[in-house]
Amino acid sequence: MITVENLTKSYGEVEALKDISFHIDAGKIFGIIGPDGAGKTTLFRILTTLMMADSGQATVDGLDVVKDFARIRHCIGYMPGRFSLYQDLTVEENLHFYASVFNTSIKENYYLVQDIYKQIEPFKKRRAGDLSGGMKQKLALSCALIHRPKALMLDEPTTGVDPVSRKEFWSMLQRLKEQGITILVSTPYMDEATKCDHIALMQKGRLLSVDTPERIVAAYPDVLYAVTGDNNYRLLCKLKENKEVKMCYISGESLRVIFHKNNVPAIEGVEIRQVAPTIEDCFIQLMQ
Repeated sequence: MITVENLTKSYGEVEALKDISFHIDAGKIFGIIGPDGAGKTTLFRILTTLMMADSGQATVDGLDVVKDFARIRHCIGYMPGRFSLYQDLTVEENLHFYASVFNTSIKENYYLVQDIYKQIEPFKKRRAGDLSGGMKQKLALSCALIHRPKALMLDEPTTGVDPVSRKEFWSMLQRLKEQGITILVSTPYMDEATKCDHIALMQKGRLLSVDTPERIVAAYPDVLYAVTGDNNYRLLCKLKENKEVKMCYISGESLRVIFHKNNVPAIEGVEIRQVAPTIEDCFIQLMQ
């Protein structure tokens, strides 16, 4: 459904994308995982025909993003990172407007957005600018879906949204996937990676790894330990000075530590236990 080959893009001396390549099969959820500044938004703008790459090529449903930009805009739904609907229009007016832009109607495609829209329908007369973060998210997704796109592109849709709304949002994406819609979604939240069929770990314009979440975790090359003490920051400084420590960083309420040749030293007053790596651990390891 989506193919990206050797895309590069620079803003002056800043390389936003560096020889990016991947493909997405139809009816799958593909996640671009990376922190702010990784190049995710630039990639989305190129794939949604809002920006041209310096080199390389990309296609959506067999259509070239440069030559066939007008046709692509009719077969994709795009939800940018920043809320971009008309804030002075009501919920209902926004949805009617976006339906009319694509020569369709809410009635014709209501089945697509029903599960989402019914949660905000009680507020359909409220202006979009007065909605909460979670309701804005649902309205934006409804507007992106109302013309029944083949591919849905969501740029950090859950940033700044409460945990309950995040969970609901991913449940919606799973239901859309079951309807055959291909979904490309970016996020800085590592825990959301496991909800995707395939993921690309991205940092400073480069892809560190592209695979299923399970395979990326399985490829972790080291034995990982969780180390917990009374003062984790002081413990972190102490471990970084230990010659047996290969890598050490804070993760949640403990430290994640890799020892050279798996030589685990005895440290008084400290709990050390072996743990399974997460996507976040894999990302940090690949960044090294």
